[in-house]
Amino acid sequence: MQTKKHSGFIAIIGRPNVGKSTFLNQVIGEKIAIMSDKAQTTRNKIQGIYTTDETQIVFIDTPGIHKPHSRLGDFMVESALSTLNEVDAVIFMVNATEKKGRGDEFIIKRLKQVKQPIFLVINKIDKIHPDALLGIVESYREELDFTEVYPISALQGINCPELVSTVSNMLPEGPQFYPDDQITDHPERFIAGELIREQVLDLTHEEVPHSVAVVVERIRREDEEKVLVQATIIVERSSQKGILIGKGGKMLKTIGTRARKGIEKLLGDKVYLELWVKVQPNWKDKKADLQALGYKQDDY
Repeated sequence: MQTKKHSGFIAIIGRPNVGKSTFLNQVIGEKIAIMSDKAQTTRNKIQGIYTTDETQIVFIDTPGIHKPHSRLGDFMVESALSTLNEVDAVIFMVNATEKKGRGDEFIIKRLKQVKQPIFLVINKIDKIHPDALLGIVESYREELDFTEVYPISALQGINCPELVSTVSNMLPEGPQFYPDDQITDHPERFIAGELIREQVLDLTHEEVPHSVAVVVERIRREDEEKVLVQATIIVERSSQKGILIGKGGKMLKTIGTRARKGIEKLLGDKVYLELWVKVQPNWKDKKADLQALGYKQDDY
């Protein structure tokens, strides 16, 4: 029987690109959520598990709230908002370098219906003058009575341990949901696909990143020293396929080389990565395609 400890679920919510995934990776100490300077990087609710002798916190990194322009967008927004009444507390993360916008107002409106404790976390404080912080805090506090306010730098780890400690102390005593050494609820196949998609985000521009999905077809041990990973990158148009393959296959090779390093760290083995690119027109707006690619939600 698992020893009781303070345990619970915490949702991290906010506009795209405020640093939710960076914070999650910082707290967990491992890379489980992909990071990119492009908006709407996270598409699924990614659970990161933080465990100590006294505490187990399951953090849920939600997709950034944005105005949806496709069925995929609808899925992402509903996925983020659906967590709010299922958790023990909510972290509302904002970017210190950006003024409060319509996206923040939309989230605050939803948060007013939430009964659980809500923490306002102001990220990227290393990018602003300290004197600017008070005005930022006041602009949000006049909208909602937050349980606590924490200015942090997720990238540098500033105030992150203090925030985690406060959250831990407020959680009820309960069961340990996951083993001590488990850091995410997602299978290796999902994370491998995300690591490949991260390289596409980093290496391509304009319309390509938002039109890409990755399906890991197979992870199979070839011998004692090597694991075979086969994956397909899905795009919407032939022109995007051409960009991803590149002249003489150079771009696809670069994506594969960079993704392979992350997958090797994930699996703890040498990896042979095979990548293909497939055109699947308008997959973001087709319910059957979205479900086949793992975006499963009954009401989007």
